[in-house]
Amino acid sequence: MRDSQKMAVIGGVAAAVVGLTGFGVYALVGGDGEETTETQGKVSSGDGKAPESVETGPPSVAEVRDTAKAFLGDWSGGRLNKAAQRTDDASAAGKALSQLSSKARFSSVALTPRTAQGAKVPFRVTAQLAYKDQRSSLNYESELEVVRDTETGEAVVAWKPSVLHPKLKKGQELRTDASGTPPIKAVDRNGKPLTKQQHPTLGNILDDLRQRYGDKTDGTPGVQTRIVDAKKGSKGDTKGRPLAVLSKGTPGTLKTTIDLGAQSAAEAAVKGKSKASVVAVQPSTGEILAVADSPAEGFNSSIRGSLAPGSTMKVVTSTMLLEKGITAPGKPHPCPKYAKHGGFKFQNLDKFKIDGGTFAQSFARSCNTAFITQAKKLKDDDLTKAAKDIFGLGLDWQVGTGTFDGGVPVQADAQMAASLIGQGAVRMNPLTMASVSATVESGNFKQPVIVDPSLDDRTLAKAPSTMKPRTAKDIRSLMKLTATSGTAAEALSGLGGDIGGKTGSAEVDGQKKPNAWFTAFRGDLAAAAVVPASGHGGDNAGPVVRKVLESAG
Repeated sequence: MRDSQKMAVIGGVAAAVVGLTGFGVYALVGGDGEETTETQGKVSSGDGKAPESVETGPPSVAEVRDTAKAFLGDWSGGRLNKAAQRTDDASAAGKALSQLSSKARFSSVALTPRTAQGAKVPFRVTAQLAYKDQRSSLNYESELEVVRDTETGEAVVAWKPSVLHPKLKKGQELRTDASGTPPIKAVDRNGKPLTKQQHPTLGNILDDLRQRYGDKTDGTPGVQTRIVDAKKGSKGDTKGRPLAVLSKGTPGTLKTTIDLGAQSAAEAAVKGKSKASVVAVQPSTGEILAVADSPAEGFNSSIRGSLAPGSTMKVVTSTMLLEKGITAPGKPHPCPKYAKHGGFKFQNLDKFKIDGGTFAQSFARSCNTAFITQAKKLKDDDLTKAAKDIFGLGLDWQVGTGTFDGGVPVQADAQMAASLIGQGAVRMNPLTMASVSATVESGNFKQPVIVDPSLDDRTLAKAPSTMKPRTAKDIRSLMKLTATSGTAAEALSGLGGDIGGKTGSAEVDGQKKPNAWFTAFRGDLAAAAVVPASGHGGDNAGPVVRKVLESAG
């Protein structure tokens, strides 16, 4: 009979919860002296005979309580074979539990159960780590589930790797050694330090760069507890942060493309805003000069976000129309109050219209209907092809850190028309829209990068084609007109140099104010920003981009 069947229930559930706590600390020596898991079988009834009937149905509250108590008690008491036998896969559980000492270097562990939630029992793990003369501790929450064994009818722990650690998956194991990724000393393009303390908005990116490139520097790894691929061993380091660090190691220098001046300007531009993101790119090289988000710590919407870009997408749409010869800057072009396509009625901001105007005027004022009226002349995949073939959007960018590289899916009817003005299913972020302006400024797409591709010999994405010379000249002239006398003029007023811009206001269902967008270039610097739920792009995202462009001097 299992130990759990021998234990008396004292005082009901409340007493049982108390009895589950304080499982003590033990020295993990790889077993309890009992038979190995390979020879273990299912425990029969108390008289050694097979049970006459097998219990079915979900385990009772008492069975959940007693099974969890027995399993955790055996684990915390060092009786690893017994603990493994209390699962539905004794072989796998026994091997995994023994590796906590041999590979994860758990020298001792204390387990503290929480209140059961149905058949699931959460518990706290406090492990002491020991690797040679290095010591540390690892604290985390995990969970087990009690199920009924279909063969014996007994309540057992459903075995899965996440019982040992919530992030552990099949084929992985916990490992503590000095074979992890060395720490990095990240520097900007001029060798100036970039730290998470001084630039928290770069925190996640610097962590990712360390995981990707730490072993390509002259640094040495410290002693770390990590989750690794069991087949790859020490080289199977996951992309997440180390679970515990026993010693830090020696940092290796990693040069990035970030420009500290542009980065500082970008951080100042979004500071104080509840949500805002901005990215700066060098058109001549594709190098990322600045990345900033507000709040500074957390998800980098600037490079990983996926939002409708609103009218900033008209830069791509206009390029497509110009390439096809459908329109030209000085060509008369309709801009009515309303336009229908696919059974949906579109309108302009404040229902304005331009009588007898040109395409250049419609672009500069960001006339929606000027683009909707052209939908009937287009194939469903025309915009998708132009976005990919000319601007590199939606290709697999190898930036050097994780990014979302834009999405312009093929749409039909009203959705296709909406895509022309950056609504519908089109999705972008400041990185992709900064790249769009950079492509306009330089005349061809250069995939953005944050570390030199020679560091890991990665292959950069290449757009299948470039703009025709006439198209390149015309789209630049349209963005310049918008920057000097159109919707982007107020934000860029007084800014010298060769400038061009485009505003955007993306409507979002259930949101009172649209997301404000702005993309622009100034010489060999392009930038884009989004300020969610703030209103017009020129008023809210424009000043953010301007501050970054001013850093070019």
